[in-house]
Amino acid sequence: MRRAVIEVRAGAATHPGLRRRVNEDSHLAAYPLFLVADGMGGHDAGAAASAAVVEEFALLAGADSMGLEGMRAALARARATVERIGHSGRAAGTTLTGVAVTDVGGYGYWLAVNVGDSRTYRFADGLLEQISVDHSVVQELIDEGVLDAAAAGRDTRRNEITRAIGAGGGGEADFWLVPAEPGDRMLICSDGLSGEVPAERIAQVLREVDDPQDAATRLVHEAMLHGGRDNITAVVVDALSVAGQEDGPYETAPAGASSDVEIDTVPRHAAGGDA
Repeated sequence: MRRAVIEVRAGAATHPGLRRRVNEDSHLAAYPLFLVADGMGGHDAGAAASAAVVEEFALLAGADSMGLEGMRAALARARATVERIGHSGRAAGTTLTGVAVTDVGGYGYWLAVNVGDSRTYRFADGLLEQISVDHSVVQELIDEGVLDAAAAGRDTRRNEITRAIGAGGGGEADFWLVPAEPGDRMLICSDGLSGEVPAERIAQVLREVDDPQDAATRLVHEAMLHGGRDNITAVVVDALSVAGQEDGPYETAPAGASSDVEIDTVPRHAAGGDA
């Protein structure tokens, strides 16, 4: 049997949260794909949109690795499917974030993808690094120097996103190639986790809880302890061994706050309405 380019161990957990009846999040944790999608459009529409995207990528599970063109093709098919979904006149949509295991010249890499404000992190050498960049109004204001991180967590626009799959959005996905190393721990999550639990606490859980399934379950529980105002999903992926590591280090390759109200992801143009 051919050795996997990255040998992994993974776990996943999800929960509707404490304020919501329907879980509009979907996830995939099946080699070589580890993804989270956070639906929008209200109840059935959002759940259908996130599930449709995950189902499209699930057809690729079991491959030895996944390259950029394969990811783009699956994303295009998923986008077409989501555009056909709608309930009671609502435009269905979803975020998507996560990693695929990919082979670059015999070396193991994480191919990260992101559309929206769900997040992909890498925890390595005791440090938590956000790989993805939020497609959100608040992130744009941070980039412009209008908001700092502390103010962003309290801003009322923190759930408004500027790119989505569907929901009338045409934003393209961002991709990154990140060299993998044994001991990497990747966290893929919806904003029901990242919007509730401080980064320091997320890092502490990833540091202290060894088993990835236990870590994912613990993180979801932490989000509920911090309010649980949105759907919560966490996928944790550990790199046990990485192809090419026997040749030594290698370089990165280019790839082309709190309130008592219920929160949900909405496309920017729908902010202020019932999305």
